[in-house]
Amino acid sequence: MKRSEINLRIREGIAFFDRMGFKLPPFAFFTREDWRKEAAGAAEIFDLQLGWDVTAFGGPDFLRTGLLLFTLRNGRAGDGRYRKPYAEKIMMVRENQVTPCHFHWKKCEDIINRGGGNLVIELYHADPARNRLVAGSFPISVNGLRCTMEPGEKLILTPGESVCLESIHAHRFYGEPGRGEVLVGEVSMVNDDENDNCFLDGVIRFDPVEEDEPPEWIPAADYRKFVTEADHA
Repeated sequence: MKRSEINLRIREGIAFFDRMGFKLPPFAFFTREDWRKEAAGAAEIFDLQLGWDVTAFGGPDFLRTGLLLFTLRNGRAGDGRYRKPYAEKIMMVRENQVTPCHFHWKKCEDIINRGGGNLVIELYHADPARNRLVAGSFPISVNGLRCTMEPGEKLILTPGESVCLESIHAHRFYGEPGRGEVLVGEVSMVNDDENDNCFLDGVIRFDPVEEDEPPEWIPAADYRKFVTEADHA
């Protein structure tokens, strides 16, 4: 992705979260100069990759296949400094903007429609031990109620609804056409985007970036590049 598009998408995200009445923490608005001033006390933010995340999953069209999210809190398994066993994210999901099919080997998560349009989740039965999908129906918890779904079946979450996704639940999601952008929350076990994502379409989680303009905000994936190394070498 070009840095100019990352800047644009974060700018759009800030406006969207504001319209939805979702308040971001102060560091969401830090400029590079702010990070220079606060870096000495920001180890938790840097180490746990809290903050902005913009991805097109390696593709050319963010609006077709992409996601903007903000990691609000996280922990790290086995690290005594960061003992939280949970994580939380907030996302902006557009109509027909696809997050590709994937599952997690370890993480269990609740996906919550916190407002706006409807969220469509296509669900599949995964075998995490063999990194593939399998046939057959499977159980799932929707709004706290147990039900059974078939591979590829669509679950539509309206505002206020949620689903609990376990390791056997591969999922692909997007905003329902004609319903507007969706404010999506995620409450989960500790999040590890570098080691706990299995994308079944061969996409990549983090895009290479073309630096065509300076960053207005620093995404979590770029803290090392712009703050922890560049400014403190």
